[in-house]
Amino acid sequence: MQQDTDISQSKPLISVIMPCYNSAHVIETTIANLYQQTFKSFELIVVDDGSSDNSLDILQKLATQYQNLQIISQQNKGPGPARNSGLKAATAEFIAFLDSDDSWHPEFLAKLYQKLTKNPDCVIAYCGWQNLGLSAEQCQPYIPPDYQENDKFAVLLRSCPWPIHAALTRKSVIDQVKGFNENWLTAEDFDMWARIAMFAKIVRVPDVLAYYHHQQGEQISGNRLRAILNHWGVQNGLLRDFPVITKTLGKSKTDLLTKGQLLQRAYEFYWKNDLPSAHHLFRRSLGIGYFGLKDLKYILPSLLPLTLYQTLVKHMRG
Repeated sequence: MQQDTDISQSKPLISVIMPCYNSAHVIETTIANLYQQTFKSFELIVVDDGSSDNSLDILQKLATQYQNLQIISQQNKGPGPARNSGLKAATAEFIAFLDSDDSWHPEFLAKLYQKLTKNPDCVIAYCGWQNLGLSAEQCQPYIPPDYQENDKFAVLLRSCPWPIHAALTRKSVIDQVKGFNENWLTAEDFDMWARIAMFAKIVRVPDVLAYYHHQQGEQISGNRLRAILNHWGVQNGLLRDFPVITKTLGKSKTDLLTKGQLLQRAYEFYWKNDLPSAHHLFRRSLGIGYFGLKDLKYILPSLLPLTLYQTLVKHMRG
């Protein structure tokens, strides 16, 4: 795809925002790959979020090698606040987010920019993605459906519709929702994308152009539980702020997409023998009153203190 704008022009068309935390082992490769984009009219804003390794030293060196590369250094606050710092410094009309250990196809910016500019009534262009570094069955390329045409409220309420780095967005709509909610340590991207996309037109680029590089193994249990609870909190915030979601979907479907997910996760933890997390979520399901008679066999024991609950479950399993 031809693209005749130049990265050295006075005002770039796209601002790429990249949080960086202890990424010295990958940051140089990530930035080198980014500057292979066929679309050249972008600025890169890297926010070093209080790295304790030599990430900042490497970034300062890279800033002398690449055009339109700005470095912001701040105390460690997490990815949401880091991205918000980058948004404050961004000068372009369009925004893309790329984490310091992920990558794009060389035509990512070109194809998404072209799609958005050809559809001026749309505020987000999104594309397909692929996981790298996991088992083969977990690394199949994925092209999402056309969310605009397929029950968009339900899709956006259920879960984050695309990874943080698989979309290009107009900065004006990010500003309207005030960027990332810094109260969420996880699911902050889910919250922002949903608040933007629920009530605005979005457009799909049906190509796999974003790559998520898994650097470590599976999350530890505490982190998985926290992510689920944050996801639940974001859903409740959306339903509170936008009653039209429940009105449109109906109470039964809304409950299935929110409370039903919470109960499903409790069972997943239970059968994976993560009993502390199952204990917590079964109690939560009981508290919100979302369960059937067949669920009581699993839910009622969670009323016991955790140590007694664990003992009982082990005894029930023989």
